[in-house]
Amino acid sequence: MRGLVRVELTRLRWRRAVLLLLLACLVVPALIAAATLWDTRPVSEAEKAEIRAASTQEIARCERKPRQYGVRPARAEARCPELVVEWQTARQPLSLARERGGSGIGVAGALTVLLMLAATTFAGHDWNSGSMSNQLLFRPRRGRVWAAKAVAVTGVALLTAVLVSTAYWLTMWAAMRARDLPVADGGLSASLGLGLRGAGLAAAAALGCYALTMLLRSTVATLGVVLAFGFATLVLGDSLPMSGQWEPLDNIAAVLANGTEYYVHVPPSCYDGRYAQGRAECDDIRELPLWRGATYYGGAVVLVGAASVLSFRRRDVP
Repeated sequence: MRGLVRVELTRLRWRRAVLLLLLACLVVPALIAAATLWDTRPVSEAEKAEIRAASTQEIARCERKPRQYGVRPARAEARCPELVVEWQTARQPLSLARERGGSGIGVAGALTVLLMLAATTFAGHDWNSGSMSNQLLFRPRRGRVWAAKAVAVTGVALLTAVLVSTAYWLTMWAAMRARDLPVADGGLSASLGLGLRGAGLAAAAALGCYALTMLLRSTVATLGVVLAFGFATLVLGDSLPMSGQWEPLDNIAAVLANGTEYYVHVPPSCYDGRYAQGRAECDDIRELPLWRGATYYGGAVVLVGAASVLSFRRRDVP
């Protein structure tokens, strides 16, 4: 089995499309990090002086009528220029907590999509080129071949996502330290935890796309199914009578955020005079823990994987 995994890793390394997608896993988060650092850069003294020079009338108006600007008259002379500068720049300082709900989600999403494409491309090439039959001539035990490919794809996806996510959050933390910004206790560990959970989600998605491609035997068919699922989730999700605990996006949030909340419709009796404090059915906010989200997507991967292995072992290979 080890020899098969090494062979699949070698084949994975020599696949140009896969290498380009893995390179994109480095470039895209780096661009997100650069944009985040630029958008949260401190306001320089030169920028402040330029804004104050261009906003003299607004500053003078604030000093004449400070209460209209929410400034105490005693502090108008010092506070008005600062307030106008804040309005003109509108830049918030870098914050790990804020980025965990912003750019950090973007990095996890980008890694997931790119690694799904890499897994689909890797598996689909064997079917499109007809090399699968040649591989089975040398390794006729199909279950071991399927498993070796799955281990190679999942391992590379997990390692890539872990390294990139960790590097991203360490970069954000180092930038805050360099800018003398306070880091909340546990802020770095919480951010790294989000990155690791996102890496696990990306690896599971890569495994699921690999299994689906081995089942459908076509990269195009797999991409069509994934796009159709994404379209149904984003466009039709609100119109479908589906509880929040079954919503794909809510379950993704539960995994990334280590648990989330969702809304449910409560009985009409909760809004009339018979409403009783503490009735569980009248609580319109429910908890969706991490394990539920992991089970939601883990179960889907297991089902697709089982169908893929069964099909690969029994169907004829052209």
